[in-house]
Amino acid sequence: MNSFQRIDRISEEVRREVDAIIREELGDPRIGGTFSITRAEVTGDLRYAKIYVSVLEDDRRDDLLEALKSAKGFIRRSLGKRMIIRYSPELIFISDKNIEYGVHIAKVLADAAKAEEKADGNDET
Repeated sequence: MNSFQRIDRISEEVRREVDAIIREELGDPRIGGTFSITRAEVTGDLRYAKIYVSVLEDDRRDDLLEALKSAKGFIRRSLGKRMIIRYSPELIFISDKNIEYGVHIAKVLADAAKAEEKADGNDET
Protein backbone atom coordinates (compact mmCIF):
# COMPACT_ATOMS: atom_id res chain seq x y z
CA MET A 1 0.00 0.00 0.00
CA ASN A 2 1.20 3.46 -0.84
CA SER A 3 2.12 5.49 2.25
CA PHE A 4 0.31 8.54 0.84
CA GLN A 5 -2.94 6.57 0.72
CA ARG A 6 -2.43 5.51 4.33
CA ILE A 7 -1.82 9.09 5.46
CA ASP A 8 -4.89 10.27 3.53
CA ARG A 9 -7.04 7.62 5.20
CA ILE A 10 -5.66 8.48 8.63
CA SER A 11 -6.23 12.20 7.94
CA GLU A 12 -9.86 11.57 7.04
CA GLU A 13 -10.36 9.39 10.12
CA VAL A 14 -8.78 12.09 12.31
CA ARG A 15 -11.15 14.65 10.78
CA ARG A 16 -14.21 12.50 11.52
CA GLU A 17 -13.14 11.64 15.05
CA VAL A 18 -12.17 15.21 16.01
CA ASP A 19 -15.53 16.43 14.70
CA ALA A 20 -17.35 13.78 16.75
CA ILE A 21 -15.33 14.58 19.89
CA ILE A 22 -16.05 18.30 19.60
CA ARG A 23 -19.77 17.81 19.04
CA GLU A 24 -20.33 15.00 21.56
CA GLU A 25 -17.85 15.43 24.41
CA LEU A 26 -16.95 19.10 24.76
CA GLY A 27 -19.23 21.13 26.99
CA ASP A 28 -17.66 24.52 26.38
CA PRO A 29 -20.39 27.13 25.71
CA ARG A 30 -18.10 28.93 23.26
CA ILE A 31 -18.33 25.90 20.99
CA GLY A 32 -21.58 25.94 19.12
CA GLY A 33 -23.29 27.55 16.22
CA THR A 34 -22.53 26.72 12.65
CA PHE A 35 -19.06 25.29 12.24
CA SER A 36 -17.51 22.46 10.31
CA ILE A 37 -14.26 20.55 10.43
CA THR A 38 -13.45 20.76 6.74
CA ARG A 39 -10.25 18.72 6.62
CA ALA A 40 -7.31 17.40 8.54
CA GLU A 41 -3.74 17.08 7.33
CA VAL A 42 -1.63 14.59 9.27
CA THR A 43 2.14 14.61 8.79
CA GLY A 44 3.88 11.48 7.55
CA ASP A 45 5.28 10.63 10.98
CA LEU A 46 1.81 11.07 12.59
CA ARG A 47 3.16 13.60 15.08
CA TYR A 48 1.13 16.64 13.99
CA ALA A 49 -2.30 17.22 12.52
CA LYS A 50 -3.58 20.50 11.13
CA ILE A 51 -7.32 20.68 11.71
CA TYR A 52 -9.13 23.19 9.46
CA VAL A 53 -12.26 24.68 11.03
CA SER A 54 -14.80 26.66 9.04
CA VAL A 55 -17.14 29.01 10.92
CA LEU A 56 -19.90 30.82 9.08
CA GLU A 57 -20.53 33.38 11.82
CA ASP A 58 -17.66 35.89 11.85
CA ASP A 59 -18.31 37.09 15.39
CA ARG A 60 -18.01 33.54 16.79
CA ARG A 61 -14.84 32.51 14.90
CA ASP A 62 -12.29 33.81 17.41
CA ASP A 63 -14.15 32.43 20.44
CA LEU A 64 -14.52 29.02 18.83
CA LEU A 65 -10.85 28.80 17.84
CA GLU A 66 -9.77 29.87 21.34
CA ALA A 67 -12.04 27.24 22.90
CA LEU A 68 -10.63 24.55 20.61
CA LYS A 69 -7.05 25.59 21.32
CA SER A 70 -7.66 25.48 25.06
CA ALA A 71 -9.31 22.03 24.77
CA LYS A 72 -6.76 20.51 22.39
CA GLY A 73 -5.20 18.38 25.14
CA PHE A 74 -8.57 16.82 25.94
CA ILE A 75 -9.36 16.34 22.24
CA ARG A 76 -5.96 14.74 21.65
CA ARG A 77 -6.39 12.33 24.56
CA SER A 78 -9.90 11.38 23.37
CA LEU A 79 -8.57 10.92 19.84
CA GLY A 80 -5.87 8.58 21.15
CA LYS A 81 -8.53 6.47 22.87
CA ARG A 82 -10.73 6.30 19.76
CA MET A 83 -8.07 5.54 17.15
CA ILE A 84 -5.55 2.73 17.06
CA ILE A 85 -2.39 4.46 15.91
CA ARG A 86 1.04 4.58 17.46
CA TYR A 87 1.03 8.30 18.21
CA SER A 88 -1.80 10.63 18.96
CA PRO A 89 -0.94 13.68 16.86
CA GLU A 90 -0.43 17.16 18.25
CA LEU A 91 -3.46 19.16 17.05
CA ILE A 92 -3.14 22.55 15.40
CA PHE A 93 -6.44 24.32 14.76
CA ILE A 94 -6.56 26.65 11.75
CA SER A 95 -9.41 28.85 10.55
CA ASP A 96 -10.59 27.77 7.11
CA LYS A 97 -12.38 30.46 5.11
CA ASN A 98 -13.03 28.44 1.94
CA ILE A 99 -16.75 27.88 2.62
CA GLU A 100 -17.21 31.54 3.52
CA TYR A 101 -15.42 32.51 0.31
CA GLY A 102 -17.64 30.13 -1.69
CA VAL A 103 -20.79 31.69 -0.19
CA HIS A 104 -19.44 35.14 -1.07
CA ILE A 105 -18.73 34.10 -4.69
CA ALA A 106 -22.21 32.54 -5.01
CA LYS A 107 -23.76 35.80 -3.76
CA VAL A 108 -21.70 37.89 -6.20
CA LEU A 109 -22.72 35.62 -9.09
CA ALA A 110 -26.40 35.77 -8.08
CA ASP A 111 -26.24 39.58 -7.88
CA ALA A 112 -24.58 39.73 -11.30
CA ALA A 113 -27.25 37.46 -12.78
CA LYS A 114 -30.02 39.68 -11.34
CA ALA A 115 -28.33 42.81 -12.70
CA GLU A 116 -28.00 41.17 -16.13
CA GLU A 117 -31.68 40.15 -16.13
CA LYS A 118 -32.66 43.67 -15.16
CA ALA A 119 -30.48 45.15 -17.90
CA ASP A 120 -31.91 42.73 -20.47
CA GLY A 121 -35.45 43.62 -19.37
CA ASN A 122 -34.76 47.34 -19.83
CA ASP A 123 -33.25 46.82 -23.31
CA GLU A 124 -36.37 45.07 -24.65
CA THR A 125 -38.79 47.94 -23.93
